[in-house]
Order: sequence, then C-alpha cells, then structure tokens
Amino acid sequence: MKIKNALLSTAAATASLFAIGATAQAATVTVKAGDTVSAIAADHNTTIDAIQQANHLKDVNLILVGQQLEVNGDSTTTTSTQTTQQTTTTQSSAQTSQTQAQAQPSQASQTQSSQTQTSKPAAQTTTQTSSSTSNYSNNGSDSAAKAWIAGKESGGSYSARNGQYIGKYQLSASYLNGDYSAANQERVANSYVASRYGSWSNAKSHWLANGWY
Repeated sequence: MKIKNALLSTAAATASLFAIGATAQAATVTVKAGDTVSAIAADHNTTIDAIQQANHLKDVNLILVGQQLEVNGDSTTTTSTQTTQQTTTTQSSAQTSQTQAQAQPSQASQTQSSQTQTSKPAAQTTTQTSSSTSNYSNNGSDSAAKAWIAGKESGGSYSARNGQYIGKYQLSASYLNGDYSAANQERVANSYVASRYGSWSNAKSHWLANGWY
C-alpha cells in the first residue's frame, strides 16, 4: 500500500512538472500584414532558427497573413527594454532643452555687454569733441580773460573805434568785413583768438607781455 501511494505521489509530481512546462511553452502568434519572422523573433525575445524549427518552416522568408506560429520566449523583456530606452531618450532630450535654455540668457548678456562696450568710445569721442570746441568760449577762466581783454581794448563797447580798429575787441575792419553787429564781433573775435592763440587765456598772456593781442 505504501509503495502504491509513493508511485501515485510521483505521478502527481510528474504531472505538475508537465503542467508547469506547458505553461512555459511557446505562445501562438497570428501573422499580420507586414510581419516578418525576424520581427516576430525580436518582439518575443527569441531567434529566427527557434521559430523555424518550432513551426517546421522550409523558408523563413515566406509566411502568410493569418498563419499561426508557435514562438518561444517572452515579449515582456523586450517591451520593458523598449520602455526603458524611450524613457532614457525622453530624459536626455529634456536635459538638452534645459541646457540650451540656460545658455540663452548668458549669450544674451554677452551680446548686451558687447553692445555697451562698443557704444562707449562713441560717447567719449562726442564728449571730447564738444570739450575741444568750447575750450575758449565756455571755460570760466577763458570767459574772464575775454572780458578782461574787451575791457582793456574798448571798455567793453561794441561801438568803440580807433582808426581801422572797431568794436568791443578792437578788430580790424577787414576782419569784420563790413558787418559791425555785436553778433558778428563776437563770432569773429572767437574765431581770431582760437586760430591765433588757441584760447582767450593765451591771448591775455600775450597781451600782458606785449600790450596787444
């Protein structure tokens, strides 16, 4: 009786193993339009040879739509791998976009800085030109020197005359070219001093040394 029970137990265990083996056996795949044996093998983590042997295919390049093939393997691994690859690709693309977005403000700052640096010399040139033009007319000491010379020459009168010398700065009549207006006297006097002495202060120094300018 014990031997019989042991044999029954062994048979049951063997049947269980066969059941497990059946569970692990190949899946059945129905061929769709566009399918190839190589594509099916890749999708189910198996090989072309395994599918050919399992289905006794004479030509692995000839399968028909609707044909059912037994395929060993499990497509779960492939699907998981593809999902992982897609996730990695998405993360890589997101990181690249973030890097580019961070780089743009820096480039914009460099461009603005370059424009600012380029514009500075122009501003400095304008200031220097303006300063040179007004050296003898707007400088406080030059204004004082100009007034001093006018006082010495004519007492500051635009109508003063002394022979051929006319007006506030006692300019030669040929310099004034017949226009004895106050505006023309100022303009001609400034031009004469700028070209001859460079400034009214220099003209005053000459006057002090020689009694005329």
